[in-house]
Amino acid sequence: MNLATLPAWELHHAIDSLQAAHVRCIDDDQLEQWPELFTVDCLYQIIAQENAERGLPLATILCDSRGMLHDRVVSLRHANIYEKHQYRHLVSSAAVRSLTSDSVRVRSNYVVYRTRTNGVSEVFSCGRYDDLMVVADGVLRFREKIVTFDTNRIDSLLVTPL
Repeated sequence: MNLATLPAWELHHAIDSLQAAHVRCIDDDQLEQWPELFTVDCLYQIIAQENAERGLPLATILCDSRGMLHDRVVSLRHANIYEKHQYRHLVSSAAVRSLTSDSVRVRSNYVVYRTRTNGVSEVFSCGRYDDLMVVADGVLRFREKIVTFDTNRIDSLLVTPL
């Protein structure tokens, strides 16, 4: 698949499909499938906007391989203790920032609503996704997914990916 020669509608469909799969894995609690959306040598980072703007490397979550993403899911299922909750994502259309034959950089905005066991829904996080998507094994996957959240704090333990 040569991304640079795809018609614009087909490129955006591929981008939207990968982003939708990411959201579906999280919102539908199918986290075991989530790491497969990434390349083996990936980067998944959740960082506060304040840290990103200042060039400070401290991230809330940092995984630099698919293996670390798998470990994160295993710890969510078996080691972490947290209040049960449900996420619902709203994601804007992706803006293509750069394009080569085998990679595309995109930016989109997100809002994540969280519903706790008491039934109350609230905005949990909002910010942007800066993604590097690459063709791997003939399909589009994330090589980098940098989640930059706008607020300077998270009011409870961040256990589930954004």
